[in-house]
Amino acid sequence: MSVNKSNRFLKALLREPVDRTPVWIMRQAGRYLPEYRQTRAQAGSFLELCKNPKLATEVTLQPLQRFPQLDAAILFSDILTIPDAMGLGLTFQENEGPVFQRPISHRQDILDLPKLDIAKDLDYVLNAVESIRSALDNRVPLIGFSGSPWTLATYMVEGRGKVGFEKIKQLAYEHPKDLSLLLDKLVEAVADYLNAQISKGAQVVQIFDTWGGILSTQAYYDFSLNPMAKIIEQLEVNSQGDKVPVILFTKGGGSWLEAMAQTGADALGLDWTVDIKKAKKSVGNRVALQGNLDPSILKYNSEVVRQQTRQVLDDFTSDGSNIGHIFNLGHGITPEINPQRVNDMLNEVAQETP
Repeated sequence: MSVNKSNRFLKALLREPVDRTPVWIMRQAGRYLPEYRQTRAQAGSFLELCKNPKLATEVTLQPLQRFPQLDAAILFSDILTIPDAMGLGLTFQENEGPVFQRPISHRQDILDLPKLDIAKDLDYVLNAVESIRSALDNRVPLIGFSGSPWTLATYMVEGRGKVGFEKIKQLAYEHPKDLSLLLDKLVEAVADYLNAQISKGAQVVQIFDTWGGILSTQAYYDFSLNPMAKIIEQLEVNSQGDKVPVILFTKGGGSWLEAMAQTGADALGLDWTVDIKKAKKSVGNRVALQGNLDPSILKYNSEVVRQQTRQVLDDFTSDGSNIGHIFNLGHGITPEINPQRVNDMLNEVAQETP
């Protein structure tokens, strides 16, 4: 199979040779784009935008239309769709982020969580996946995603986005059986959710573990990594009978890359605190690596953006090989970024020669 824009990303995930490093951006459809802000205003709110498959398709495609250098699309949605469907009353408040009206505070709250019927309870997400995949017409692959069980549990217990972690850590250390019960329910829901996205056409899935890095090593293994490994074990093949690549991203997880590489994931996302050269030596040829430009670099001038982008590329290829690298930011792009700086970064990646 020859390398082209439609399969460059997929081949890199499987550690196959590519003509250049593929690139996409976490939160590439978002508030830094004026066209996104217009569509969000049309929808009325962020949550209504997520729940409108037509508009979700539109904003998923917007960065691809602006930046032809991108090698993948990612479903426009939110990591908190599962707890929202479980009835916790999700809202998004200005300058506060996500807030749950009915957070978990007792064991009975966990027992009362419903088993989701993904096709019914999250039909708007699946309809968006189907719509986006059709609209892409195989120009680039489509990434589906979910939050990790630990990250979802953190929001569900803390009740809001600006979290201090006191409540979830108390649950972890004083009532670990209750937390395990919650995580087991979330493992089942996330596995079903990702499999449903795959059935509708997602060609790659990423598990976002936003808060795994706040844990001690053993707690990370028990409450974050092991649940994600269980999900990966349950993922199904696509309609062609092929395994769908899985990207695992733990923010702050640089110390645990070797353990993460043993989960069955095909690629590991790296935040910007990780030395990509050391990461590559650590995981060997077991997984691809994704990352890891500091998102704040995009606030600076074009010369800085290009130089720092080149540094990441050079660090990865310092051993003479570009196999198994997907360029990305070390976390999501932030709203205040000038799209021209994104263009500078993407141009630097696109100019790479093997």
